[in-house]
Amino acid sequence: MPNNSSATVTHRTMPLDARRAVRGGIFGNYVDQFDIFLPVIALAPAAAHLFGPENLASNAGLIFVATLLGRPLGAAIFGPIADRIGRAATTQVALIGIAVTTLLIALVPGHTVLGSGTLLTVVALRFVGGIFLGGEYTSAIPLAMEWSLPKRRGLVSGLIMWMSPWANASIAGLVFVLLSVLNTEQYNAWGWRTPFLLGALLAFGMLAYYRSRVADSPIWKQSAKRTNPLKDVFIGEHRRALWQVFLLMSGLWLFTYMAIPTLTSELALDGRLDAKAISFILMCATAASAVFMAACGHLSTFTGRRRFFIGFGLLGAILAPLAFLGVFSAGSTSGVVVLVVALQIVTVSGYGPVGAYLVERFPAAVRSSGYGVGYSLSIVLPALYPYYLPPLQDLLGRHEAVAMLLVLAGVLVAAGGLSGPETNRSRTLL
Repeated sequence: MPNNSSATVTHRTMPLDARRAVRGGIFGNYVDQFDIFLPVIALAPAAAHLFGPENLASNAGLIFVATLLGRPLGAAIFGPIADRIGRAATTQVALIGIAVTTLLIALVPGHTVLGSGTLLTVVALRFVGGIFLGGEYTSAIPLAMEWSLPKRRGLVSGLIMWMSPWANASIAGLVFVLLSVLNTEQYNAWGWRTPFLLGALLAFGMLAYYRSRVADSPIWKQSAKRTNPLKDVFIGEHRRALWQVFLLMSGLWLFTYMAIPTLTSELALDGRLDAKAISFILMCATAASAVFMAACGHLSTFTGRRRFFIGFGLLGAILAPLAFLGVFSAGSTSGVVVLVVALQIVTVSGYGPVGAYLVERFPAAVRSSGYGVGYSLSIVLPALYPYYLPPLQDLLGRHEAVAMLLVLAGVLVAAGGLSGPETNRSRTLL
């Protein structure tokens, strides 16, 4: 499905170098997202064997936090490098780091060999891997956007962003197959390593593609290089753009954490559905959100990015909490499916235009720095929801607290769109 869509976008509408860069951005983001979701999905069934049966939840949290901290740092490191020496070369370095760290995790001995050293090794590798992950999308996505035709930039953005749900679904499907054909001992011993080996191979494959096929855009080549693009973004002339993007992206990330992991845990606690039913429902919602994500990216070309985010944020602030609360009052499984699908459509589909909007907010000289930091730094506060959601639930109620945060997320997205200018979506990037 993604193959056909990307071919439709690029066939006979762009020069060869542009088509290659766009395909690299689309499938490179798949590799990036595949690696991000690996520990969450593939390690969970083998966690007790790998890390020991004690404190499994906190151990999983450490791995998540390590990646979380690595990504903004990677954006801050690689963004200025991409702005100064080129996006194609920076992407290649980042892909090498992703491939090697993912491969090393596949080779880590279990708890019976290293004891607590297994957890420490995985955490360290995920932190380093997070740095390279932050570098990959900081360089590859702006590169793809710079090569894109203005009239196709929104759609290309949507197709890049929709790779996140497809990567999530791919890993879930692979782990499901492995658990179906292997017994517990086999999965604990080597089955969980298979997705990591595949992730490393995918990264090496994209590295070969970028080395042989993808070149820097004329837009970057012709831009005046800045001595310290990160400084220009944080405290220089582009600081207002950064913090406006930070506001908007914080809303989108808050939407994500409430509509996916929080919803999943609440469905499990609700007890009306078994694990298989929940997996099926989330699979349907993921597929729907992917399609709508691509559509939203293209829609923003006609509405304007600013107007899109204002409208999407306001719509999400109204519909997302209603859909979430409706999930837990629905009288049938089919009703739950419809409401979960609706929830994901009015929350995570908003990522569709992000790739186009963020590159349009920053000029070529600081584009990777602005894109990477704005996208990555905004992850942190929403991702800390395990610390502030429980007190809110004690105060407001389990489901009501989540509904309130969904309202807040929509308001942040709308405010972020409102506080920024309408970007130039009809002309070539500068």
